[in-house]
Amino acid sequence: MSQTSHTDLAGRSPDDLLRLDQQVCFALAVAARNVIGLYRPVLEPLGLTHPQYLVMLALWERAPLALKEIGELLSLEPATVSPLVKRLEAAGLVVRERHPHDDRALVVSLTPRGAALRDEALRVPPQIIERLGMEVGQLEELHASLTRVIAASRAAADRA
Repeated sequence: MSQTSHTDLAGRSPDDLLRLDQQVCFALAVAARNVIGLYRPVLEPLGLTHPQYLVMLALWERAPLALKEIGELLSLEPATVSPLVKRLEAAGLVVRERHPHDDRALVVSLTPRGAALRDEALRVPPQIIERLGMEVGQLEELHASLTRVIAASRAAADRA
């Protein structure tokens, strides 16, 4: 995607540029809060918060993972991932062990209970889709658009 030029904003008054309902950041923030809020009651029976669910998704897909790898997959700092993993360990869903090739690093693996929770978690996405009341195709388009926004924002941060 090309960089936005000033001509792309032609025809908009300066007041339009600062309207709250025109801000991408506002729409993203509200959408994120609302969608994550829909997950709360769905994840509650699993004993997971939304951030813990994200860690478990990464582990169900790729375990074992180093703590650093989990942070990279979730775009979170290790200082944020570590307490999440500790809570999952306290719940008996994961174990943390020293990396076999690097004593300074921790590797996170699923316990049998954590691996079994995946079967229950398979019911989460359909419930969220139902609660949203949107077509799967619409959600796939949204996901693709958001993936482009994530890539563009990372590229912009790298240039800064």
